[in-house]
Amino acid sequence: MLASAMPAESALSGLALARAFYAREIAPLLALHFPRLAHAAGLIGPGSEVLGYDSQRSRDHHWGPRALLFLRDGDLLRDRAAVHACLADHLPHSFEGFATNFGDPVSANGVRLMAPTSSGPVQHLIEILSVRGHAKARLGIDTERPLANRDWLALPQQRLLETTKGEIFHDAVGEITALRARLAYFPDDVWRYMLASQWQKISQEEAFVGRTAEAGDPLGSRLVAARLVREMMRLCFLIEKRYWPYAKWFGTAFAELEIAAQISPSFDAALAAGDFAAREAALARAYEVIAARHNRLGVTPPLDPTVRLYHGRPFRVIGADRFAAAVRATIGDSQLRALDLFGAADQFVDSTDVLEKPGAFGATGAVYGP
Repeated sequence: MLASAMPAESALSGLALARAFYAREIAPLLALHFPRLAHAAGLIGPGSEVLGYDSQRSRDHHWGPRALLFLRDGDLLRDRAAVHACLADHLPHSFEGFATNFGDPVSANGVRLMAPTSSGPVQHLIEILSVRGHAKARLGIDTERPLANRDWLALPQQRLLETTKGEIFHDAVGEITALRARLAYFPDDVWRYMLASQWQKISQEEAFVGRTAEAGDPLGSRLVAARLVREMMRLCFLIEKRYWPYAKWFGTAFAELEIAAQISPSFDAALAAGDFAAREAALARAYEVIAARHNRLGVTPPLDPTVRLYHGRPFRVIGADRFAAAVRATIGDSQLRALDLFGAADQFVDSTDVLEKPGAFGATGAVYGP
């Protein structure tokens, strides 16, 4: 990016920049030129600034004075081109020292960079769209249809975060505010099914840390331990009813959980352990912290939160299948309760190419049967 595109020392976050840009530049132009046009404005969707994690590094791609404008479907068809042109003609060429002009896309996914200019129309990065169009493009859902429990299971949590995080600066229509409220978190039965499934995933590998070490495979033991740490971290997100983000921000978001301060030292120790005994001891501590936290939920009758030997073998585990079965029994939706514990799409799919495409992640619902 050209050095003059932005002030090098500015500490302004992307969300704060967008909020000020809307209030001081976009809103006055809309009030003057389109006084009767009801709209919503905010910053949601992809971008580290939407999650509040942007830094100086974030500014090298698709970052700067930008916003989303949401119009009603009919108004979008009638006024989109005129609003776009009005903003291009009347916006300043810089705001808070940042270029408001953006160059053409530099990648297949539409990433654009700030490109300073001093004259002519501004190639701004203000997206003008409808709530229904945004939901279809980002989530693959129709806002005019109810979401069934199986529909929820196909929605990647990163996409749900992109919709529910960020900020809506103004909403005279109500549609985007209603969508964000509707998607704030999973319905209770869906959450219970995912919680049971996450315990099930842990149960399937918890004994393998010891078995691989016993078989003379220290690398395999470390690898399984790392997998279990990730699955326990995901379980913590579910216990605290927080969506988890994709890999880049997974650890950052985990550190914000209530349980993180208590359990992170055990995770660090398990990942750093040079031998099986230390690795197992660290994992055992983590299991017992999570089991006790599970009991605090009150979702199931209290379960023994102490580790035990795995069916007589000398490997200490929590017996995660006990928790999976107990949670599953509390699911009110009989169809969900009867499903195999695959979990939601991003519990059993690791492919970015699947989780980034609504048509692909929507198709994961086929795993649950007709």
